[in-house]
Amino acid sequence: MSSKCVILVGGGTRGTRFRPLSLDIPKVLFPVAGRPILSHALSALAAVSSIKEVLLIGFYDDSVFKDFLTESAREFPGLSIKYLREYRALGTAGGLYHFRDAILKGNPYRLFVIHADVCCSFPLEEMLKMFEDKEAKAVILGTRVDVASASNFGCIVSEPTTKKVLHYVEKPETYISNLINGGVYLFDRSIFDVIGAARTARLEDSLAMVEEQLGEDDGDDVTETLRLEQDILVRLAQADGFYVYETRGFWRQIKTAGSAVPANSLYLQKLFQTDIDAPGLARASAQIVPPVFIDPTASVDPTAKLGPNVSIGPRARVGPGARIKEAILLEDTEVKHDACVLYSILARGVKVGAWARVEGSPITPAQHSTVVLKNGVRVQSVAILASGVSVKDEVRIENCVVLPHKDITSDVENEIIM
Repeated sequence: MSSKCVILVGGGTRGTRFRPLSLDIPKVLFPVAGRPILSHALSALAAVSSIKEVLLIGFYDDSVFKDFLTESAREFPGLSIKYLREYRALGTAGGLYHFRDAILKGNPYRLFVIHADVCCSFPLEEMLKMFEDKEAKAVILGTRVDVASASNFGCIVSEPTTKKVLHYVEKPETYISNLINGGVYLFDRSIFDVIGAARTARLEDSLAMVEEQLGEDDGDDVTETLRLEQDILVRLAQADGFYVYETRGFWRQIKTAGSAVPANSLYLQKLFQTDIDAPGLARASAQIVPPVFIDPTASVDPTAKLGPNVSIGPRARVGPGARIKEAILLEDTEVKHDACVLYSILARGVKVGAWARVEGSPITPAQHSTVVLKNGVRVQSVAILASGVSVKDEVRIENCVVLPHKDITSDVENEIIM
């Protein structure tokens, strides 16, 4: 039976937490482990034989995805990949409903819906099996987090044996469960009936206010803005046929700019474990602590030491004696001799001088916050240098976020440099 997938990519009005990196490139196209975030989801989808079409839904201008779609067509010849642009931000469920005719074209039996900012092992085949075994109407990917972090996500209460979802709350004020929403869903066609019912209920609840404040012509626009998590999943949990597949694989959300570093680590480790001969994956040696990805156009001096969990982008240059660890270097970056870059992201065209040191604080993939306390101040655990930043020789930068095109000429720590 045929399946289809929708990837929710957001839009230019969102993603502010990914700044300053999103000033140059949309979050969903930011490279982790040498590939755009979106490409990791597409790779997983391409491995599912029943999926032939993927629709990207968002509010970005069409030109944003033009080159990506061309490259993806070559990389994934078995998938038809298209971008559908919302006329305005409609919310995660509103966009699905608005494009329901395009989504249902070809009469797909099942529909995957994936949030583009999810980094995970994508156990899609396992979700399909649960869907069939349970004769489900919906399956949600769930994962366990520590109790302290659970309230930052949508929380799921399920029946321990059957895995039927009994209750769903988005970002609860009190502890509900540490089984959280992983941002990957599998629905049957009835999901559009549920969204339609929510839309009708919204209209009935707000019609008087809409007519008074906006006029009747705008009322339909208000009801089209629906959120999958807050407006739809709660309804599914009140009916039969909604199940949770709890993954044992890795999972992380890519929300803040700093979260790209642990996501980079997770994807590199997966690649190293499953395809050691993958293009760009460097062989272990005295100077390479795997996993390390090096773009073929990059130049790395043989005396530089890299890894673990490092991605080096196109045309990047790493000089003699440099040390790079837990870091992402984008295209055209330069790290001069004997410099050190740890727990950091260097955006396009960043220059780090000789003997300079750019570093953040260690975090693990299990930590779902990239904020740490330094001298009583909440700062990014990952040092982030936006595009065009220049760090002079022998300068030390620690736990800082530096906005584009700044020259750093003296030591700085725990600051946002505007």
